[in-house]
Amino acid sequence: MQKEPREAGLDVRRAMFGPEHAERALERATDFTRPMQELVTKYCFGEVWTREELPRKVRSMLTLAILVGLGRPDELKVHGKGALANGVSKDELREVLLHAMVYCGVPAGVSAFRQAAEVLREAGLEPAVQS
Repeated sequence: MQKEPREAGLDVRRAMFGPEHAERALERATDFTRPMQELVTKYCFGEVWTREELPRKVRSMLTLAILVGLGRPDELKVHGKGALANGVSKDELREVLLHAMVYCGVPAGVSAFRQAAEVLREAGLEPAVQS
């Protein structure tokens, strides 16, 4: 039996961002932000991310490229972590960012590389910055 979109969305969020992050996002929701969190969980993750036509890895790469184009570095960091959880390699991450940089602009790409490098350092996939 197929899960309801909200529950399926929670499963995706837990798998991508860790159970703590997924639960915390909903627990910290206020009366003002709860409808937004529910919409993201149900529709974004529960309806779209669970579709079988594209694997999560591909969806992660598309999402990263879109976030570069939109200039959303905070969301890029969050989805960078999710991309690693979805099987995107360090090399694939670099290629997605290079590709997006050409189409979205160098400043957007440079910002994206900074955010992604931080995500990779936190994951132990990139050496610490030396001063």
